[in-house]
Amino acid sequence: MQTKILVLNSGSSSLKFQLLKMPSEQRLCQGLVERIGGEGPRMRVKAGGREWESELDAPDHGSALEAIVQVLTDPQYQLLEDAGQLAAVGHRVVHGGPRYNQTVAITEDVKQTIEELSRLAPLHNPPNLEGIRVAEACFPRAVQVAVFDTAYHRSIPEHARRYALPEELYQEHDIQVFGFHGTSHQYVAGEMAAELPADGKMVSLHLGNGCSATAIRGGKSVDHSLGFTPGNGLIMGSRSGDIDHGIVLYLAEALGYKPGELRQLFNAESGLKGLTGYSDLRDVEAGEARGDAACRLALEMTAYRIRKYIGAYAAAMDGLDALVFTAGIGEHSSRMRELVCRGLTYLGLHLDAGRNQNPGEGKQAIHTPDSRVSIWIVPTDEELEIARQTYAVLGA
Repeated sequence: MQTKILVLNSGSSSLKFQLLKMPSEQRLCQGLVERIGGEGPRMRVKAGGREWESELDAPDHGSALEAIVQVLTDPQYQLLEDAGQLAAVGHRVVHGGPRYNQTVAITEDVKQTIEELSRLAPLHNPPNLEGIRVAEACFPRAVQVAVFDTAYHRSIPEHARRYALPEELYQEHDIQVFGFHGTSHQYVAGEMAAELPADGKMVSLHLGNGCSATAIRGGKSVDHSLGFTPGNGLIMGSRSGDIDHGIVLYLAEALGYKPGELRQLFNAESGLKGLTGYSDLRDVEAGEARGDAACRLALEMTAYRIRKYIGAYAAAMDGLDALVFTAGIGEHSSRMRELVCRGLTYLGLHLDAGRNQNPGEGKQAIHTPDSRVSIWIVPTDEELEIARQTYAVLGA
């Protein structure tokens, strides 16, 4: 018997969605609402052999989801006759904290925990929770399921997971590396299993509005660039990534920044946006093409930070077999892939310029024949991974 499952994957300014039949994994509909809360929100939809794009009013994730529900229940597309046809909604939830390290059916207790953890993932957990509440109202008979980004990274060993802080902060307040984008990195690891030996060493680069690097050995996460919150590591659309904690103290003590102002600064006004005024890499690349020096510097800084993490993880794993690019930037920006790989020849890593520019569809190798480290583009499918885990919860 086939079961219809809706998957919602909320980013800080986007909302991906898919309607699937499980367990056959047949996609009935898929789409994306992007630039939510920004200028010119748009929705792209693919269903029934048709593709279309439209502008919409989407000041928040709730209004974006309401627009998606209208598409799903529109009689002309024949996707859902009524809301009762939907068995479950699988939600990507960024931060599950120490309590939720596996996929669970959503209860009031789960929602309360997601809300409490919003202080650690202020760009993500609030829209995740908003999506859950709107989905509950739109599909009251469907089981709501939370798939946590943090779960995949529970395999990170203690020596990589701990911070050099007093023991009680770990024991009593769970201050540690939780890691994020786990659903994406887990999917990529599965897709690369056939290309690597059993104990294969890989760095997975999830590059989008949010960015992260994961060291994966034998299919398991062993280190990760995001930490206690999804603000550490690589330079992102509006997040700073790594920063000297002394700067935080200076901003507070010398310049009078309050905690809320610091949160806004580091999460919403930094990264590419702070450097260029643009949070979308496509706009930054367009600026570089126009000769904008700030945009060029931002691209160089972003690639430089990524290269540092690749080098660190190659050292941590005592070698590297594969480098994988995934997510919006990783899959579509040949320029960023070029900048990242340019400084990694010491690893025996060589990018094929032609393949990089025109890689084709699906999983593609983009390294030269003599490259000791293979280089891949692997389109992530977080929605399929979420659907699989949601279906497993229904079965349980």
